[in-house]
Amino acid sequence: MNIRPETLRLYAVTDRTWAADEEAFFRQVEDAVRGGAAIVQLREKRLEDAAFLAEAKRFVSLCRRLGAVSIINDRADIALTSGADGVHVGQSDLEAERARELLGPDKIVGVSAHSPEEARRAREAGADYLGCGAAFVTGTKADARPISRETIRTVTAAAGIPVVAIGGISRENILELKGLGLSGVAVASGIFGQRDAEAAARELLELSKRL
Repeated sequence: MNIRPETLRLYAVTDRTWAADEEAFFRQVEDAVRGGAAIVQLREKRLEDAAFLAEAKRFVSLCRRLGAVSIINDRADIALTSGADGVHVGQSDLEAERARELLGPDKIVGVSAHSPEEARRAREAGADYLGCGAAFVTGTKADARPISRETIRTVTAAAGIPVVAIGGISRENILELKGLGLSGVAVASGIFGQRDAEAAARELLELSKRL
């Protein structure tokens, strides 16, 4: 396993919806890390490859300077070329086994899992951690349907590797996930959609320690 569970306690997932421009976006990333997010995922769905790679290189450089783990969403090729610490893939994206082949044994591979079966397959394919959700209704990913607390509990029990909950998590609802065996939470709007991303991250980190 290439990542420590404590690194996953607060996992920031970028969303440029709330950033006025690129400079504001990177300031938000820096604020999230300074607030306590030890791992950050760069999530881009609309950028062309060249623009995505350029952004990823700047993102990786920033994370490295701040001492945070850098993850690229979906694109193992971008993760490899940009020098990121790893990639996160979904069930419909590049398979975990192929991502592991591309990135090698020392990079981080995260996989989305929604059932114990998917959790076991991901672990066997070489995943280092799992993202499980959606924990709550979320506006960040339109096709993400909430899953039950019991499902999350069965995923963490079956995984054998760290699991973070993702989807609609905020300061108001995070403690509803207490006692489910989670290593942490992955948060987008609960950090980047707030007026003060650093303060929001700091509060969520403290709350996550009570899970």
